[in-house]
Amino acid sequence: MSRYLLDTHVLIWWLADDPKLQQTTIDIMETETNELFVSAASTWEISIKRSQGKLQIDANIHEVIRQEGFLELPIRNLHGELAGRLPPHHKDPFDRMLVAQASQEGMMLLTHDTVFEKYDVPVIWV
Repeated sequence: MSRYLLDTHVLIWWLADDPKLQQTTIDIMETETNELFVSAASTWEISIKRSQGKLQIDANIHEVIRQEGFLELPIRNLHGELAGRLPPHHKDPFDRMLVAQASQEGMMLLTHDTVFEKYDVPVIWV
C-alpha cells in the first residue's frame, strides 16, 4: 500500500476525466490498495477559485471527494509551521502547504507542477 497526496489540479483533472492525466497516474489512482488523500488546502483553493469565477465545478466538492473514496487530510498546526519554514522556491501558499503535508505525513505528491522538484518531497509526475 502506498500513500499519495493529490495536487489540486490532479484532483480537478480526475473529476473532469481530463486526458492530461497519464495512464500511470490513472493506474495509481485506480489501485484499491493505494490511499489517496485530498488536503483541506485543495478544497479551500477550489472554493476560492470558484468564488472568483476562475473554476467551474458545480458539485459539492466535499461530497464528491467522499464519493470518489479519497481520504481527507486536515491541516494541522505542524503543517502550517512547516509550510512557513520551507525555502522560498514558490510563493503559492496552497502548494507550500501540500509540500509540508506530504513531507510530514510520508506521502508521495501526485503533480505536474515542476516547482515541487525543488523541495525535498517525493513526487510522482502526472
